[in-house]
Amino acid sequence: MIETPVFSKAAVAAPHHLAAETGRALLAEGANAIEAMIGMAATIAVVYPHMNAIGGDGFWLIREPSGKVLYIEACGPAGSLATIERYRTLGYDAIPARGPFAALTVPGTVGGWQVAQEIATAVGGKIPRTDLLHDAVRLARDGYPQSKTEAKAQPFEFAALCDAPGFAETYLVDGKIPPEGTPRRNVKLADTLAHLAQAGFPDFYRGDIGRELATDMEKLGIAITRADLEGFQAVRREPLSLRLPGRTHYNAPPPTQGLASLIILGIFNQLGVKEAESFEHIHALVEASKRALTIRDRVCTDFDALAIDPDGYLCPDAFEREASKINMKRAAPFPLPPEEGDTVWMGAIDAEGRAVSFIQSIYWEYGSGCVLPRTGVNLQNRGISFSLDPKAMNPLQPGRRPFHTLNPPLTVFDDGRVLSYGSMGGDGQPQFQAQVMTRILFGESLAGAVDAPRFLFGKTWGDATTTLKLEPRFDSRLFEQLEKAGHDIEIFAEPYVSRVGHAGALMRFPNGKVEATHDPRSDGGAAGL
Repeated sequence: MIETPVFSKAAVAAPHHLAAETGRALLAEGANAIEAMIGMAATIAVVYPHMNAIGGDGFWLIREPSGKVLYIEACGPAGSLATIERYRTLGYDAIPARGPFAALTVPGTVGGWQVAQEIATAVGGKIPRTDLLHDAVRLARDGYPQSKTEAKAQPFEFAALCDAPGFAETYLVDGKIPPEGTPRRNVKLADTLAHLAQAGFPDFYRGDIGRELATDMEKLGIAITRADLEGFQAVRREPLSLRLPGRTHYNAPPPTQGLASLIILGIFNQLGVKEAESFEHIHALVEASKRALTIRDRVCTDFDALAIDPDGYLCPDAFEREASKINMKRAAPFPLPPEEGDTVWMGAIDAEGRAVSFIQSIYWEYGSGCVLPRTGVNLQNRGISFSLDPKAMNPLQPGRRPFHTLNPPLTVFDDGRVLSYGSMGGDGQPQFQAQVMTRILFGESLAGAVDAPRFLFGKTWGDATTTLKLEPRFDSRLFEQLEKAGHDIEIFAEPYVSRVGHAGALMRFPNGKVEATHDPRSDGGAAGL
């Protein structure tokens, strides 16, 4: 069993070591877990720009020492000019993946920082914003070394990405993604973050930064207006919860796929799997994922446009019904649409026992690729999850929130343990979360559960068929069993691949100690006090 780092009272985990170091330093300064996460979110937006940016969205789960679980939805809606008619007139049959017309939703993540800081202050947080954002400003201005993961990135539709305004001059060297260790800077972004540290996070929407953002957006023909920015507010909602034997799982409600993540766990619980890493274990997770993703695609949309009550899918009768449709010896066929996604999940637990599960993203690697010249902000392309079909589940409409693959899980055990965990990975997030969680339930250490080989069920770009993709470190007999059961398997060439997510986990025990780990597939790690 792989040993997990143990800290006496507090810890953080992040997919980049500089973000983890920011969190550790803030905890040492007296920050609570929420404040530490704000600092980490700012730092990682600088040093991991292919995975996230302040031009993207974010989601928070916060468990207070009292046991209360809070949820922040920082998901920006489509802009006022984002209409089906406009895109049809421009000659599009689908929303483009890169460039100004891909950047059609208001960036929500900074609004989430604002709400999070309000919560942090209400529970006694006193760390100034200048301290929270200090590392991010310094690294953006003075420079940081190119990460291994970004250096190896192979973004989809790279030619279109290179044509996006501001992308090449910000992220490329001689027309290419620079190699690991290359010094990187974004001085305009440093200025933006420094201004927010002084003026406050609302300035991103309703102040000087908001005015600069809107001016650049208008010049580029982006569908977001100054009024759209001024009207945005991140919101607090009730999280979804799922009660299973010995524990309660929490996740984000629609428009995220947090519902799918919980459904997988609920179905798996019904299937009676007894042995970790067995055929039954992996087969059950794959088949539960198929059922959960089918439901997700049918019901998950803007929270204000929901036609169903998500809790109706999180009850024993629903799980029993879905589990009864699974043949534990045979793979079911499933047409899964392709989804890519690049994201960061990070966690923090402080000495009081406050736990944060946080996820921040620009969707595809580098998002839309549009880097606004006045602010250095790269805008997400989350709006490509909308449809130009007015009868679709998620039709493009001004003010409507897009479907989100992002979802931050958190679990509270009846014995007093609190687990903050998660992963990046688009459609794969619910699958990766379930693999980590079930291994922990089977007794694996946190580090072992995160390190263990993972699978991804779904299409890769350009594939004609859906496959079950697995890292080669699984027992070779498992591959034979899966094929015999009808799974169309594909084995990755490398033992650790980013396609199966960058996962992390922190566990606080009743005695106050915290275990923390992050994925060897990323550039990160865990740090603490």
